[in-house]
Parts: sequence; structure tokens; C-alpha cells
Amino acid sequence: MAERERLRSDLGDFNPDPRMIVLSALALVVGIAGAALAYLLLHLIYAATNLFYFHRFGWQFVSPGKNELHWLAVLVPVVGGLIIGLMARFGSEKIRGHGMPEAIEAILVNGAKVDARVAFFKPVSAAIAIGSGGPFGAEGPIIMTAGSVGSLFAQLFHLSDAERTTLLVAGAAAGMAGVFSTPLAAILLAVELLLFEWRPRSLVPVAVAATTAGALRRFFLGPGPLFPMQGMAGDVSPRAVLAAFAVGVVGGALALVLSRAVYASEDLFENHLPIHWMWWPAVGGVVIGVGGLIFPRALGTGYDVIASLIGGDHTWELILGVLIVKSIIWSFSLGSGTSGGILAPLLMIGGALGALLSPGLPGLETGAWPLIGMAAVLSGAIGCPLTATALAMELTHNYTLILPLLMASVAAHAFTVLLQRRSILTERLSRRGYHLSREYSVDPLETMTVSQVMRAGASATIAEPQRITSISVAYPGETLRTVAERMAAAKLFEVAVVDPETQEQLGAIRLGDMLHARALAWQRETLRQRVRRFPFLSAAEPGSAESAV
Repeated sequence: MAERERLRSDLGDFNPDPRMIVLSALALVVGIAGAALAYLLLHLIYAATNLFYFHRFGWQFVSPGKNELHWLAVLVPVVGGLIIGLMARFGSEKIRGHGMPEAIEAILVNGAKVDARVAFFKPVSAAIAIGSGGPFGAEGPIIMTAGSVGSLFAQLFHLSDAERTTLLVAGAAAGMAGVFSTPLAAILLAVELLLFEWRPRSLVPVAVAATTAGALRRFFLGPGPLFPMQGMAGDVSPRAVLAAFAVGVVGGALALVLSRAVYASEDLFENHLPIHWMWWPAVGGVVIGVGGLIFPRALGTGYDVIASLIGGDHTWELILGVLIVKSIIWSFSLGSGTSGGILAPLLMIGGALGALLSPGLPGLETGAWPLIGMAAVLSGAIGCPLTATALAMELTHNYTLILPLLMASVAAHAFTVLLQRRSILTERLSRRGYHLSREYSVDPLETMTVSQVMRAGASATIAEPQRITSISVAYPGETLRTVAERMAAAKLFEVAVVDPETQEQLGAIRLGDMLHARALAWQRETLRQRVRRFPFLSAAEPGSAESAV
């Protein structure tokens, strides 16, 4: 017993690495850069809007919907689309899209190595796309831009793919925190979407970068929430939480429709438009221009519209304009391969849905149901319920709505994962031939040690005897995952198990032995049995788990 305890004394809940401190220091620099890039991108968008719609130079925010160009405004998105197509063709094709799928692809396929051209062309193209009326948000482009800077910074040092990934994601989280002032939501987005793991080595540096950018944002863009909202004086009733579930289901259905509309549009451009993809953003610009002529407030990021919905300053014209016009021009133009984000449009459309449903829902404070609708649609579309909940609270600093926000987000997530295989963020990657899973669980090989499955005695004979080295042996207290990684690196199918002090052989372990842990995990997932019966039912059947007690 003492020997067993000694062998297991080195095992812990986590596998910390001192390099985590080094990465955190590097992430601090990335966080500062992320906040500065957020400031730069937003003001590039404002400058482009002033130039395209008002023919003046200026860095102040102005809504493109307030332009006085009349029918000539239809041409503005077309011109912007032409410029973006040229930039993508002769600058970098990676600027096409809304940013997050491209960041995921860089992580999964390219070893978190991003071309320096992306860091330059992505913010410029996004500013042109949004400034010329594109119905997009700034968060997707800033995630890709700041992530690219994080990757480029990481490439200056001797780092592994996993460490470069951490700094790329740290930049992405810092950029999002810098735009929205939502560091917690940025960290959760990194965990739920970008990191593909939950480990201290990545979580800590990403949190350092997002927190740094969130702290600096107040100096760049001002303090306080992006969309101020008065909190509730009392508690949220159970009836309101139940109603939030219904809003979540409806929001999930709308998210499903929007996701399929985006990729139906993409299919239309790829399969039925006999022109080079360089011209597609201009074609999308035609739809944007016509939509903007019908409903001018559908143009641009729509931050002012989101503020109106949360502030209760909305009419039926605004609600229907967002739900119909904004949805159509956003999904169509995004499918054209232009440059722009999806979070702000989804928030805007979800807010309109909440406002539409609010007359038939329990009374809450002004703007509560639009906010709950925002969380529901966002969660359903991107498959990140915790991110959606935290984002809604941080955007408004209204933390009293956590129960209905969480209920709506989870309900929308449950609805969409049951009815579609991919989210709006991952479908594009699937169409490029990449498969990824967003289900995170502890590796079964990490939960068992060598001593639990090794062969001893006559069965411990090694088929191909070899000199015992640190690479070709296992120790009884090691996890199966550690040994599996060592065997994979050395291309071995079996290794000797030795005493860590005397180096005396105690047994052997083969690849087949490690399947025992997998078999137990499979059994835990698939074996269903009734352990107990209700007291008023008949006695347990012979052979049941209860009768055996």
C-alpha cells in the first residue's frame, strides 16, 4: 500500500508546466496589442463610414443609415465590395469570411502560423466592408486580426504548435475584450470554441491577455458597459425563467434558419454564379444597397440599433426591419465571402426577436426580453451558451438576469445541436474537408495508471527484446496517457514496466492493454441498467443490481 501511494504521489489534478509563466508574460504583451488594435479597427470603420457616406474625413462614430445620398447609396456597398474583392485576390485570400472560422483553421491546420499579410489586410478590408454599409460587426475581424498578431509574435520565439496556439487565441480574446469590453465572455469563447482544451497552460495566458485588454479598453474607448442598462430591483420570478426557456427555443429555431440561410447563400455563389469569386462581394453589395434603401438602419455594425432595443426605444418598423431586411442582407452578403463579423448582427437580430415576443411574456425591466433574445440567438448560432450568457451580462452590466439568460442560452443550444451537425462557425470548415469535435472530456487513459493494466509473470514477456531506456519503459505510477504518448513517439507497440528506483522489470504493457481504459469508458457511456426500483413496485428481479446488494 505504501509503495502504491508513493508511486501515485506525483499525479495531480492538472499537469502544470513552468512555461505557463513564460506564455503568460508573452500574453500580457499580446493583450496590450489587442486593446490597441480594437481601438484602431473601430476608428478605421468610423473613418470609412464618414468617407463613403458623408464624403468627409473623420474618426467619430456615425450611422450609415443617416446618409442623404438617396438612391446613390445603393452604389456604396457595391464599390466597397469591389475593393474587398481586389484586396482578397491580390492581397490575401484569408481576409474573406467573418474571421473565426479562419482562426480555427489556422489552429487546426497551419500550426497556429498566420501570414503577416492577414494582420494588415484583415482590419483594412473589414473597415471598408463595414464602412461601406456592410451589415457586420467588428468582433470577427478583430478576433482574426489580433489573433494574427498573437501568432506573428509567437513566431519570433522557440515555441511549440500548442504554445503558438495559446498566443493566437490570447490575441483573439484580447481583441474581443477590447471591442466589447467583455473579458469574461472573451475567455469563455476561447474555451468553448478556439482552444480545444481546458488546461492551465492555455487558460491562464488567455485570461491574462483578455483581462489586460479589458482593463486598457477604458483608456482607449472609455469606461462602462457598451450598452448601459438599468438592473432589476427585485428577483426574477420562476414564471419569467420558464418564459425564457420558450424564448430560447424560438431563438434556437431562428439561429437555425439564419445558419442555413448563410450557407445556402454560399452555395448559390459557389455553384451557380459563373464569375470569379473576386466579384462576389460586389454582387453581395447590390443586395446590401437595396436593403439599405428599404431600411437604412440595417447598414453597418448596428450598435446604435442594439442600444435602442435594449433601451426600449423600438417600434414595429424597427423590429420587422431588423428581422427581415437585416437578416436577408446579412446572410446573403456573408455568403458572398466579404469581410465582416457575425456577433453584432446576431445580437441585433436576437434583440429584435425578444422585442417581438415581449408583449406576450412576463413583465421584466425595459430591454430585458430583447437582451434574452440576443443571448438565445447567439448561443444557438455559434454553439457557445456560456459565452452568450456572459456576453449579454457584460455588455449591459445587468447581472440580475443571469437565470433567464442562462435558461434561454442553454435551451437554444440544446435545440440547435439536436437539429444540425455544425454551427455557423464550423460548417465552413466542414465544407473544406476538416472535421473537428467540440466535445471536451477527460481522456480515459488519463484516469488509469500502468499498475492497473500491466501484465505480470509469464505474460510479461516482451515479444521483441530491446535495451531498456527511458524511452522504452513505463513506470507503475504513470498514467496510461503518458505511456501512450511515449510509445507513439518511439513507434513501439509494447514496453517493459520497471521499478523507478531499481530499474527491475515488474511486467510489461502493450497497446492492447490500454484498450481496457477505453472499454471502461465505452461501457460507462452505453451500459444502461436500473440500479434501484421505486419502493411501491415489485421486488427486484433475480440477477438485477438491486437483488445483488
